[in-house]
Amino acid sequence: MSRPSWVPDTVFYQIFPDRFRNGRPELDPHDVVPWGSAPDRDHFQGGDLRGMIEGLDHLSSLGVSGLYLNPIFAAGTNHRYDTHDYFTVDPRLGDLGELKELVDEAHHLGINVVLDAVFNHCGDGHPAFLDWKATGDEGDHAGWFIGWDEGQPNGGPSYQTCGGADYLPKLNTEHPDVRDHLLRCATFWIDQAGIDGWRLDVPWKIEGGFWDEFAKTMQSTAPETYIVGEVWRDAARFLDRFGGCTNYQQRAAIIDYCIDDRMDGEDFMIEVEDLLHRHGDAANWMLNLVGSHDTPRIMTVAGGDTRRVLLALTAMFTLPGAPLIYYGDEIGLEGGPDPDCRRAMPWDTAEWNRDILEHIRQLAQIRKARPSLRRGDFRRLVERNGLSAFMRHSGSEKTLVVLNPRGAQQQVDILVDGRNWTDLLTGSTHHGQDGSLTIERVPAQSAMILSQVSQ
Repeated sequence: MSRPSWVPDTVFYQIFPDRFRNGRPELDPHDVVPWGSAPDRDHFQGGDLRGMIEGLDHLSSLGVSGLYLNPIFAAGTNHRYDTHDYFTVDPRLGDLGELKELVDEAHHLGINVVLDAVFNHCGDGHPAFLDWKATGDEGDHAGWFIGWDEGQPNGGPSYQTCGGADYLPKLNTEHPDVRDHLLRCATFWIDQAGIDGWRLDVPWKIEGGFWDEFAKTMQSTAPETYIVGEVWRDAARFLDRFGGCTNYQQRAAIIDYCIDDRMDGEDFMIEVEDLLHRHGDAANWMLNLVGSHDTPRIMTVAGGDTRRVLLALTAMFTLPGAPLIYYGDEIGLEGGPDPDCRRAMPWDTAEWNRDILEHIRQLAQIRKARPSLRRGDFRRLVERNGLSAFMRHSGSEKTLVVLNPRGAQQQVDILVDGRNWTDLLTGSTHHGQDGSLTIERVPAQSAMILSQVSQ
């Protein structure tokens, strides 16, 4: 599997299009609700492509170099995972011209753009589904969907769906016309808008032969396209077809360790090392995250404890893989499970958590300056009850990371070469001798990112 060269150097930012920023109110549907209303699955709040273009400077100021958008194609819902037309931008977001402008402006700022590919299912407003419902296996779209003569015993639909939702009919990706339709979509947006990648929705629901063909098509169309699969469990079986996968298993470990104290340092390091072994040479292409449109927000998970959030973010940025910031997490936006995690982005800066914002900026700057954090090897060093320390190493550069979710710890000894180390987060200096570094005190719920000082 060819992996795009740019991904390990990237800090990604995820936008749920309806909730990031409203740049063209005239596109709002007639029943739009006010910006900042309690989110639900039925109403739009008016986010659009123009708003994303207006927000690019914010992304650039964070150090973002990759943008992932939840679905933007014509659909019926505010989440747009029910595609009605794979070849049209949803008119409530804008049009092809604005998408091109967004991609061009993002590229000018050094930001690559990844779109969401929802190929397991479409929406019940897709013309192929409407025709199949009307004509069945006698029509032009015979075989596009999976039906049966009688509905489910509980009165459900008489066709296969995603998750039992009537409005999400499952596509038969073994049908050659369906494959052609979806593969044309994948190449269309690369050719027409210049996008740089695809995030694949629920890829485990589609048989592997389709993804083999998809990967070959992307390789021949644009070899530097990032193919990243949404995977919540073991990603290993997908990594011979995809560039990387969403690192939800690592997210679970970070939360258990940094937020909930369910793991001690040893547990956490064992889990990380096991994941790295399973991900193999794709480790630096995995998409690290602590929150998404499908999870409660990290600030809410942490019970509003900013220190815990900073610790989790530090782990996400320093472990192998490309970090992903879910819009609003950088300013401490709260939110419970879907749909509450899809709140509108507040643009009144007085509401922003400046500690989190500045910490993310600092982490992005540190990561950009240090190849060892982007592409380096990983080595466990210390597990001292709650505290853990690991090394990222690339060439002559070494970066030492210390994580401590528990109480303050005194006299922490780490076996590393080098007499002087500087904490890149605080500027403090720590001295060692005879191949050992002693940190006199590691504060409670804190992290260090240490750089070796030249002698």
